[in-house]
Amino acid sequence: MVKTRPPVGQMSSVVAPAKESNTMGPKEVELILVKEQNGVQFTNSALVSPSQINTENGERETWSKKIDFLLSVIGFAVDLANVWRFPYLCYKNGGGAFLVPYIFFMVIAGMPLFYMELALGQFNREGAAGVWKICPIFKGVGYTVILISLYVGFFYNVIIAWALQYLFSSFTSELPWIHCNNSWNSPNCSETKYSNFSDYSLFGLNDTYKVTPAAEYFERGVLHLHESQGIHDLGSPRWKLTSCLIVVIVFLYFSLWKGVKTSGKVVWITATMPYVVLTALLLRGVTLPGAIDGIKAYLSVDFLRLCEASVWIDAATQICFSLGVGFGVLIAFSSYNKFTNNCYRDAIITTSVNSLTSFFSGFVIFSFLGYMAQKHNVPIGDVAKDGPGLIFIIYPEAIATLPLSSVWSVIFFIMLLTLGIDSAMGGMESVITGLIDEFKFLRRHRELFTLFIVLCTFFTSLSCVTNGGIYVFTLLDHFAAGTSILFGVLIEAIGIAWFYGVGRFSDDIEEMIGKRPGLYWRLCWKFVSPCFLLFVVVVSIVTYRSPKYGNYTFPEWANVIGWLVAISSMAMVPLYAIYKFSSLHGSFREKIAYAITPEKEYELIESGKIRQFTLHHWLKV
Repeated sequence: MVKTRPPVGQMSSVVAPAKESNTMGPKEVELILVKEQNGVQFTNSALVSPSQINTENGERETWSKKIDFLLSVIGFAVDLANVWRFPYLCYKNGGGAFLVPYIFFMVIAGMPLFYMELALGQFNREGAAGVWKICPIFKGVGYTVILISLYVGFFYNVIIAWALQYLFSSFTSELPWIHCNNSWNSPNCSETKYSNFSDYSLFGLNDTYKVTPAAEYFERGVLHLHESQGIHDLGSPRWKLTSCLIVVIVFLYFSLWKGVKTSGKVVWITATMPYVVLTALLLRGVTLPGAIDGIKAYLSVDFLRLCEASVWIDAATQICFSLGVGFGVLIAFSSYNKFTNNCYRDAIITTSVNSLTSFFSGFVIFSFLGYMAQKHNVPIGDVAKDGPGLIFIIYPEAIATLPLSSVWSVIFFIMLLTLGIDSAMGGMESVITGLIDEFKFLRRHRELFTLFIVLCTFFTSLSCVTNGGIYVFTLLDHFAAGTSILFGVLIEAIGIAWFYGVGRFSDDIEEMIGKRPGLYWRLCWKFVSPCFLLFVVVVSIVTYRSPKYGNYTFPEWANVIGWLVAISSMAMVPLYAIYKFSSLHGSFREKIAYAITPEKEYELIESGKIRQFTLHHWLKV
């Protein structure tokens, strides 16, 4: 190998190692050529061990096994939304017909963007911010996605804490959400079966509604929502949820503190367990009365729904969020791959597994929803919900009616824990890797820095485990990674496909895997995916609706805070661009050149050979 050291003054140096065998083990010869403009003046050589060279240059660690990487990516992409969102969207938007726009957007945008991020991280071997040495003025988008991942961690870990409390509560002979004789129940609680399910309210707590024990357990027994008047009245953290949150944070820390060497082993359990549990639940679900009706409703095909714009919008947004593109996680994970890893094959495998998991989970969910609908003698549509209400109210209620309900409850919430943990690990790894790669001194203190990040996440998450914590959760869920994440991916796609150049990006991929991306992928990166993202960003703004939780409407000041959270991450793009441009020296033209030219091509600027200043660069596909 030939390694170049940074030049000092007028001098340059070249390291030319050569292996030598002796009784002390392998050695390398480090030949240093010190020269000036007029030629070589001095040479020096020394025997050094390979470990010394690796340590000096901070050689990047890699995954222990290829399967560790695949399981980590799959575990991150397959999360709770695959269970509580996709099946409901599929049912709501024409059943099987919804797969048409879903697959269409997956092919033209989901897979290309997923492939793009894996290749970007693997080639540059840096986190979300460091990869932008390919176009320095766009580094702000790296900070955008890092900040978004941090924000998501503030509330995502709370979902895992909810699941953990449910898991602990399941180790009883009788599940606590079966009856209305608990201390948290209200006079509205009713164990009767409803002949008219329109009276069934997940959220209504006044005298005109009857509420199931499962709904009251979640909102009153776990969240203690009845003790809060709104987001202005949060109260103090609940000790049970806080304890569960501490367990989650400790687990995350010891999974991440040593890097991918430890997290790559954890995902062997967290990424595979959901499939075992989903299969077990499906085998149990299809034996329940009404299950087949639920599955038929899930798969019923109504192609006329494809004429509605809302169906296509739902498919587009689901693709953006389900694959996990734009959080910096794919870039961080792939940066620990070997340089010659086949990232193209990885992209095809992981996106396919993610979509198939979403589709498969629909059979599990709707087999139980069909059972619930028949049990209450109501249409499927009255029990089909999405979001936390599905997995923390309706599904537990269905499980509570089964023989050996405690066993099935334990199995179900173990699945939720494993679905949530590896996604939370991915988001936190994005933050840690992104900042460690940007600020090199942190690399020597990864354990302490990881502890700092998880503690910041924990103390911020405490606001979500108070009496009114669900309101903070809803606000963050609505604003932290909505329009902002779509904006981040759009700028990322423009920076790579247009400023860095599809041609140059394709050369990088060919250098890694020995095969140049086909015309289809290049067209998607250059034109189709950016147009798709621009469409989704515009739609998300035009169709914006203020967040609500049940019958509670957030005050204006809370919406302002929400928008400030969203804008704070998006603002990193223009703020860093202004900073970068103002910090450069030279004429306006030179500043532009240095801002959009890859750092390793800076010597070309002095000779006037700037790719981005030619028409060929912008037209090339």
